[in-house]
Amino acid sequence: MLINELTGTKYPIIQGGMANIATGAFAAAVSNAGALGLVASGGMNAEALREQIRECKRLTDKPFGVNLMLLNPDVDNIAQMLVEEKVGFITTGAGNPAKYMAAWKGVGAKVIPVVASVALARIAERSGADAVIAEGGESGGHVGDMTTMTLLPQVVDSVKIPVIAAGGIADGRQMAAAMILGACGVQIGTCLLVSEECPIHDNYKQALIKAKDNSTTVTGRSQGAPVRIIKNEMAREYLKLEASGATRDELEKITLGGLRRAVLDGDVIRGSVMAGQVCGQLKEIRPVADIINVLYNGAVDLLGRAGQIKI
Repeated sequence: MLINELTGTKYPIIQGGMANIATGAFAAAVSNAGALGLVASGGMNAEALREQIRECKRLTDKPFGVNLMLLNPDVDNIAQMLVEEKVGFITTGAGNPAKYMAAWKGVGAKVIPVVASVALARIAERSGADAVIAEGGESGGHVGDMTTMTLLPQVVDSVKIPVIAAGGIADGRQMAAAMILGACGVQIGTCLLVSEECPIHDNYKQALIKAKDNSTTVTGRSQGAPVRIIKNEMAREYLKLEASGATRDELEKITLGGLRRAVLDGDVIRGSVMAGQVCGQLKEIRPVADIINVLYNGAVDLLGRAGQIKI
């Protein structure tokens, strides 16, 4: 089963739920391009998110969903609002959505948690999830320890529900590899940041285009909250303080509001420029439909040729 059989989209591709980036308009652009667009809840309360959901509805008649970080302070109200708005697809992160599952399924929603381990995948399946997204540590933003290539096949072998691959996917080669490892589709994020429709500041996009293979680092491991970002002045200061044993409060002073500074103000020096390790593959700004089409068609071509490869 490919995930687009569940989502009703043209392609078995889901857009990552990127906080402060995945607006209603951006999610609609992704859905119109044939993938499943997601409106991200990060940094919003229920009513602000409702506005973005309704904006997405105005801009597309294609399937779309919402990504809900379960650590959001307004999570209970958001969960109820998703029922009221009859959102068809809900991806979740940072926790177990079991508490809300019955209400969401009561309006026909499909629930797809993001997991970073086999244990979390099994918990999600027992809770009634329709699929899971196995996300490796190559991804941007909040990350787990395992790589996609190691995590994905183990999750596939451990659950009966469909498994979507995420982390380290920016072209057809990586999508094809994920499908061979047992994925029913992929979730992409970093490669969509350099789309024409992505609402981030141009400085952010240019930082991604200039990035190399080793341009990212992970902050916050000592605090149990690892985040992958582009190396810059803020990241270097954070890592230095982290190594010296700085307290959580001292570290948070450096990162507070960092993502918004990067996204809205274009501060790529002191802002938090979240990006996955695939940033070194990004070479130009293109329409979102072009990015998705090239990725999908490249995977189809490679998978077709893989049937003829002999080793």
